[in-house]
Amino acid sequence: MAAPSRALTPRQRQADALLALVVFVSGVISAALSAISELYGDEQAPLWQALVYIAVIAAPLAFRRVWPASVAVIVCVAYFLAVTMRLPELYAGNIAMFIALYSVGAWMSNRRAAMIVRVAIITGMFIWLLVSVYRDAIETARDEEIIAGALSPYLAYMVLNLMINVLYFAGAYFFGEHAWRSAMQRQALEQRTADLEREREVTAAQAVALDRVRIARELHDVVAHHVSVMGVQAGAARMIVDQDPAASKEILGGVEQSAREAIDELHHLLETLRSSDTEAEDASTLGLSDIPALVEASSAAGLATRFTVVGEERDVPSVVQVNLYRIAQEALTNARRHAGPAATADVRLRYTDGAIELDVVNTGRHALSPRPGMGQLGMRERAIASGGTLESGPREQGGWRVRARVPLHAPALIGGAGA
Repeated sequence: MAAPSRALTPRQRQADALLALVVFVSGVISAALSAISELYGDEQAPLWQALVYIAVIAAPLAFRRVWPASVAVIVCVAYFLAVTMRLPELYAGNIAMFIALYSVGAWMSNRRAAMIVRVAIITGMFIWLLVSVYRDAIETARDEEIIAGALSPYLAYMVLNLMINVLYFAGAYFFGEHAWRSAMQRQALEQRTADLEREREVTAAQAVALDRVRIARELHDVVAHHVSVMGVQAGAARMIVDQDPAASKEILGGVEQSAREAIDELHHLLETLRSSDTEAEDASTLGLSDIPALVEASSAAGLATRFTVVGEERDVPSVVQVNLYRIAQEALTNARRHAGPAATADVRLRYTDGAIELDVVNTGRHALSPRPGMGQLGMRERAIASGGTLESGPREQGGWRVRARVPLHAPALIGGAGA
């Protein structure tokens, strides 16, 4: 199976071109010195053939990362022919062949093919080396006396040469594999870093969206409740202002009080939004103890409302208290809007062994289906944020029921509270 490819940068291409030039210049110098020293004696080939050979092994190195297998085959075949033809150059060819084999291991994406190419080249080189050693040993044995119990100088030289070749090819193979693995680890790390950055951006966007939903929910709860009360009271005052100015004045006082409470809650909401998450959780002063005042305000606004507590009161997290208060507030606001003039409401807070339940029931007009809107959505979000559930729907005998149930052992979700 092919591994992921790695794109070359302009800097890497320039580095390979420079490497090819360095190998070529070094090879020319090496060939000139080898020709002068008569490396192969009478069997030595002309210098111009060595210069052609240097160009053949140096030029492909400029493309060693683009076509590593082809470059390795060209360089190794050229080296084999150069030694066979006794071209006066050895050192630049050895260096070029090492770089070519290394490049196959470090840059060839198809790892199976990379292994096959290197094993084939190394095997071929060793077969050729053994044949050459055997041939030269036979020729040398004719002129050399065999000494029992000791290695001949020629045989010792051949063993040393064999060991050097083992280290040479093993090093090219090992360093190529090591470079590939290191590159893959860097690539995986870069990909992981990019994934984490994208995840961080998504998380930040989700946090912003949650904050916007939270702000919209809080503004709706604060504004809708108080404006609803103010609207009902202002309408009542307008209807009786001529017949009973004193009563009208008292009702208008209630409108003024509702307006002040709305402003106070808006100020409190802004302070909470500016604070940190830890401060926001403790910032709200609203809770279950404020529900009786909410019931009284609802009754004063024209919706006769009763409040009942069932069961033994228990400690309730502040986040849950805020959310239950807001659910009761929104349910009563909806009742004043839609239940009708003769409707009544009943708010019941029930403590059980493992949960707390809030029931807000009103008697009024028959409703066939839930009324969609921000209020219904906000109540459901608050119940879910507290780790509970919400049921909201019409009653058979008329009116509406809202029931929220929150397990007290379940932690509230982060960002679900706010006041």
